[in-house]
Amino acid sequence: MSRCSELQELPTSIGQLNALQKLHLWGCSSLQELPSSIGQLNALQQFHLSMCLSLKKLPTSIGQLNALQEFNLWGCSNLKKLPTSIGQLSALQKLRLSECSSLNELPTSIGQLSALQKLNLWGCLSLKELPTSIGQLGALQILQLSSCSNLQKLPTTIGQLSALQELYLSACLNLQELPTSIGQLNALQQLHLSKCSNLLELPTSVGQLTALQKLDLLECSNLKELPTSIRQLSAFQNLHL
Repeated sequence: MSRCSELQELPTSIGQLNALQKLHLWGCSSLQELPSSIGQLNALQQFHLSMCLSLKKLPTSIGQLNALQEFNLWGCSNLKKLPTSIGQLSALQKLRLSECSSLNELPTSIGQLSALQKLNLWGCLSLKELPTSIGQLGALQILQLSSCSNLQKLPTTIGQLSALQELYLSACLNLQELPTSIGQLNALQQLHLSKCSNLLELPTSVGQLTALQKLDLLECSNLKELPTSIRQLSAFQNLHL
């Protein structure tokens, strides 16, 4: 796949492609913004904007993409925020924001993504917290937060993610604790906490994770002991220390 590194803008007429299902703009490093007509692509199912290094914002019309299932913004390092309208993407199943290093917040409206199954925020270095609305993502199965080195805490609403199977928090260097509500994640099978060097303890409620099969605590250098409640995990297969 070749990079379109010299492309600086898209024509407004792109909105007339009413049968377009896939749009890949990988490596368009000179592209700074999208035309508002992009919201007219009613059949669009996959939208990839990976490594669009100059992209600073998305048009509010992005919320009109009613058929969109996959949205990939990996490596858009100048993107600081998402429009509130992103919560209108009712068909969205996968949202990838990994290495969006300038992204400092998620809009509250993200909780409206009722079909979202996978949210990837790996390497979002400026992200300090998640909105409490994250707990409304009832279909979410995988939450990737590894290498979010400035993430300081998780909202207590994280425990409302009833479908969550995998939670990745490796190398979250500023994370000192997990909320007690994490014990409510009845579907959680994998919990990755390796290289969380400031993690001081695990909540007793970890013992309530009845579906947990893998717990990764490699290089958690400040973690001195595990709660005794961890012995209650009958599905437990892998403990990495």
